[in-house]
Amino acid sequence: MRSFTTRPRVLAVLLAGTALAFSPLGGQATAKLPVDQLTNPCFTPENSTSARGGQKADHRELSVAEQKAIDARTAEILKAKKARGLAPAAGTLASATVPVYIHVMRDSAGNGDVTDTQIAQQIAELNQDFAGGESSAAANTGFNFTLAGTFRYNNNQWHKDRQSTTYRSQTRKGGANALNIWLVNFSYLGIATFPWDYSSNPSIDGIRVQYTSLPGGSATNFNLGKTATHEAGHWFGLYHTFQGGCTSTNDSVSDTPAQSSATSGCPAGRDSCSLPGLDPIYNYMDYSYDSCYNQFTPGQSTRISSMWTAYRG
Repeated sequence: MRSFTTRPRVLAVLLAGTALAFSPLGGQATAKLPVDQLTNPCFTPENSTSARGGQKADHRELSVAEQKAIDARTAEILKAKKARGLAPAAGTLASATVPVYIHVMRDSAGNGDVTDTQIAQQIAELNQDFAGGESSAAANTGFNFTLAGTFRYNNNQWHKDRQSTTYRSQTRKGGANALNIWLVNFSYLGIATFPWDYSSNPSIDGIRVQYTSLPGGSATNFNLGKTATHEAGHWFGLYHTFQGGCTSTNDSVSDTPAQSSATSGCPAGRDSCSLPGLDPIYNYMDYSYDSCYNQFTPGQSTRISSMWTAYRG
C-alpha cells in the first residue's frame, strides 16, 4: 500500500484469519485493524506533497516464517494444478487479460469524481507498466488490462473509505481474476488485498486508491497513475522491495536487491544495504515518486505468474 504525506502505501494482510496492517513509510506496524479495514494500504494524507514513504508503512512487514508459509502453500497448490494440467508448461509463464471494474466513490455533493478520460489514462498506465514499456530493464509480465465497467456512487461514508467492508461487498464485480478498483479519499495512497486471501474474503478483494493519484490528479509527485500499478502489484502477490530489509529473503524475489527501508523521492545511487546491488528505487514496489517508477523485474514477473496460477487463474 502507498501513503500520501510521506505517502505510505498501507497494506492490511490476512494471514491465518488475522488482519495485519502495514504502513509504507518505514514506520512501525500498526495494531490489528478492525474487520472494516481488512486489506493492504499504501498511502499518506491527502494533498500531502512529501515522499511516498515516511512515517508509516502501507503494510505490516511479514516475518520470514510468514513468507515461507505463504510460499510453501503456493508451491503445494501449483504442484497440484500442474498435475491436473491447469498450470503453464515448464519454461512458460501465465498471461491474461484482466477485467477492471472502476468504482468512483463520491460524496453527496459529487466530490471525489474523476473523468472518463482519467479512467482511460489509468487503464493505459497499467497496461504500459505491466508490459515493461518504460525501461529496457523492465519485464513484460504478460498481463494486460481492459476496462470492464465504471460505476459511480454518491455516499459520504464510502467516499471517505468508511464502511469499506460493506461497500466493497455490495459493489464488487467479477471473480478472482477481476481487478476491482475503488477510488476514495483517505489518508493513504492505496490499499490492496493479496491473492492468497481471496478464498476466505472474496467479496472485499481488490484495491482502494486515492482518487487524486489518477493521471492528471492533484496528488503532487503521485499523480501519474502509478499508485494503482503499485497496488495491483500487491494484488498479484508482490511484496514491497524493502520487505525484510537487508536480508537474503527480502521480498522473495531474487533479482530485486535488498534495501533497508522504503525510498523517498528518487535518490539515484541509493545503497542502504551491504548486500550486492543498489536499492531498486525504480521498481514499482518501492515507495518512490511516480516519476521514478519504471519497472518490474523478470523475477517479479515469475512470481506474478505463480501467484496468478495458484490463486486467480
